[in-house]
Amino acid sequence: MKRLPMMLTPTAKDYLWGGSRLNDDFHLDLPVSPLAEAWMCSTHPDGPSFLASGESLRDLLAREPEMLGSHVLRITGGKPELPILIKLIDAKQDLSVQVHPEDAYAAAYEGQWGKTEMWYVLDARLGAELVYGFNRDVTAEEVLRSAEKGSIEKLLNHVPARRNDVFYIESGIVHALGAGCLIAEIQQSSNLTYRLYDYDRVGKDGRRRQLHIDKALQVANLKGSSSPRQPMRVLKYRSGCATELLTRCKYFQVERMLLNTEDKRELLEYHTGENSFHTLLVVDGCGSITAENCVMNFFKGDCVFVPANSAVLKLHGMATILDISC
Repeated sequence: MKRLPMMLTPTAKDYLWGGSRLNDDFHLDLPVSPLAEAWMCSTHPDGPSFLASGESLRDLLAREPEMLGSHVLRITGGKPELPILIKLIDAKQDLSVQVHPEDAYAAAYEGQWGKTEMWYVLDARLGAELVYGFNRDVTAEEVLRSAEKGSIEKLLNHVPARRNDVFYIESGIVHALGAGCLIAEIQQSSNLTYRLYDYDRVGKDGRRRQLHIDKALQVANLKGSSSPRQPMRVLKYRSGCATELLTRCKYFQVERMLLNTEDKRELLEYHTGENSFHTLLVVDGCGSITAENCVMNFFKGDCVFVPANSAVLKLHGMATILDISC
């Protein structure tokens, strides 16, 4: 059976460092302020995404796990859940200095997946930065002392962030998203974050937010990191579309699609194979998807789940889309 695409509604997160751009720029209309994150495609229990019917994507896949695809079901050990999580993030303020564990540690001590992630910078104010690792080799004792004294920023590798940049952040890399960055994040389906430093900020309860220094030092890569180079990106053209590979790793693949069929009679044909579902995250523009006489319009900020072994879709419009699969 050939399956049809489905529009998703995200779960909103109101972390204190968020702003308003996800509503202002992407018209998500989420009733949350500040709006820090929108979990666009997720089956994670901390924030599943939903279908137009109100059913969660998590519940749908529990009923019809074949929508994930044969390769994805092998990754999950047959569990009907997404191995990845896709977010939009608005950092009005600096995020905490943090690190995520790799799979073996996370499974042994937390009972879940680790977290490797990718950031695609949708916009960045002038002078915006992010943290990527340490600026030299450090010891656990040195990091512990600096974290306790609030001087850890002197050890961190600060990197400029610019629109259209790509950053691949493996588990174990200490990192932080800087103020003024608007990004799409593709990550393993994990909500494990160990904070090393958080600028002495307090949460809604009036208390300083919890740090996880001991766990962070158990999983952190303490080697000095050079500033990450932008990956070589080659545009491949076909009628109505250009694509470029942003990231390919064992957890996910991300391509950027530049759709432009506005002056063409033939629309762009698109379909998924049996190995993996795809998610189409619209980061600019608008258009439509036609499948078996059904038409779905999409706009900037929309997220479309396309099951594995989908019907042939016909895409039309002028849009920039992140095409994400496993």
